[in-house]
Amino acid sequence: MITDFFRSSRTEKRVRFTNTVRIERPAGVVFDYLADLRNLPAWNYAIRETRPITPGPARLGSVYQQLRSLPRPMQERLEIIEYERDHRLVIEGGFGLLQGRAIYRLDGSATATDLVNEFELHAGNLNVLSGLATRGIAGAVAQNLQVLKDILEAPNARDGITR
Repeated sequence: MITDFFRSSRTEKRVRFTNTVRIERPAGVVFDYLADLRNLPAWNYAIRETRPITPGPARLGSVYQQLRSLPRPMQERLEIIEYERDHRLVIEGGFGLLQGRAIYRLDGSATATDLVNEFELHAGNLNVLSGLATRGIAGAVAQNLQVLKDILEAPNARDGITR
């Protein structure tokens, strides 16, 4: 598990933001698609590839290696640190120049899911988290969630995967 990145420091820059989207699909479909991190490049324009390091299906403790194209090409490591099927998924690791957590909370019915995505990010001593930068990151995440919604709600989607 990636640890110790939430330590307090007067010089450490942190940011937290939340986006919510309603997806007209059952929570199980939304959760399964989210938890399979190999799907990230389909709905996150900044990600080129995400592949599992841990064999088998996504689960608590699964580790992934990710190739990011924006803000610059880099490799990231992600780990699933909470996995409560159909309800909560927490991913910890690198998110561009920042480290942190992506928290997904799902509240669903048989036909629709309210997906709440919260990011907790820190930049250590980097001075990149101005208010403008924070709004830009939150806006980009909101756009990605809209793409996720579009993929999962597509007329030709079956079990959350467009064929």
